[in-house]
Amino acid sequence: MKAKTVLALLLGAVIVFSFAACAPKTSQGSGGKLKIGVSLPTLREERWVEDYNGFIDAAEKYGVEIIIQVADNNAARQQSQVENLITMGVKALIVAPQDSVAAKQLVELAHREKIPIIAYDRPITDGGADLLIETDQFQIGKLMGDYLYNNVPSGNIVFLKGCATDDTVYSMVDGTMSVIQSRVNDGTYKIVYDQFVTDWDNAAALRHMENALTANRNDIQGVMAHNDGIAGAAIQAMAAHNLRVPVTGQDCEVDAIVRIIAGTQGMTILYDNAGMADAAIDSAIKLINKQDSGATGKADDGTPVRGFPPLEINRNNYQKLLIDSGRFDADDFH
Repeated sequence: MKAKTVLALLLGAVIVFSFAACAPKTSQGSGGKLKIGVSLPTLREERWVEDYNGFIDAAEKYGVEIIIQVADNNAARQQSQVENLITMGVKALIVAPQDSVAAKQLVELAHREKIPIIAYDRPITDGGADLLIETDQFQIGKLMGDYLYNNVPSGNIVFLKGCATDDTVYSMVDGTMSVIQSRVNDGTYKIVYDQFVTDWDNAAALRHMENALTANRNDIQGVMAHNDGIAGAAIQAMAAHNLRVPVTGQDCEVDAIVRIIAGTQGMTILYDNAGMADAAIDSAIKLINKQDSGATGKADDGTPVRGFPPLEINRNNYQKLLIDSGRFDADDFH
């Protein structure tokens, strides 16, 4: 797989897609294919590279043309890119919002041009998207809570949450608290540090963890980290003090699996990135043709949802679920 090499290549490829913003407006892509626009928040995390690859494969499978643009964790840039995609004549939009609230404007832009818009992985808060493709974020948080509950009998817990503008963060916290709230209430757990990590930035996460360690004189028994990058930063900060405690994560990054094998990170979450991207393209085509989107349920705000279950990866199951399944090569983790 060699995800880091792929990441470097794709960061260069984004420039090529961005040049397409100067193309004239057409209703179809090359060869009369449907043209679908995809807006991703970043490619600086391995999981988004997986999604990127999934969209490329799905476009080939369904015979459509896709234009992928990447906002690099900037909501204003994402809006500009979506405006460009609309100008380029896309017939549907798939957007993983950088800012779940601000992205409501993207829905308005799309619907003004009668273009269906699919929220991908992250909801658009009360925004009226035509569909949400997601992995159950509450369940992800619950898996994190289960891990803490089963591996931290008592003590001080650090919460390093994702970006405050990402609506999935709140669902994950709710999921975690549904498991551990009783221990917080009776004093078995004390949440001694609780911070959002702006833009999911690993350097910011490192500073937060250093602050948590200083404020609590290294008296920490567990870390609820909302993704693998944040988990890695927390583990780095603790290593400087020869401290090792249970740490959660998600995204199933290669470095996270290496840490899980080594015992410094406890768990991560595997997404069906390829399945989600495939479903997004499939649903976009259906919406363009005014067919049923394939939704399997509805979000609290009424948005139709096509959902995928999360899968916990830990030291006991990584071999079977990642290597034996063929998703990764064993060499990736050395």
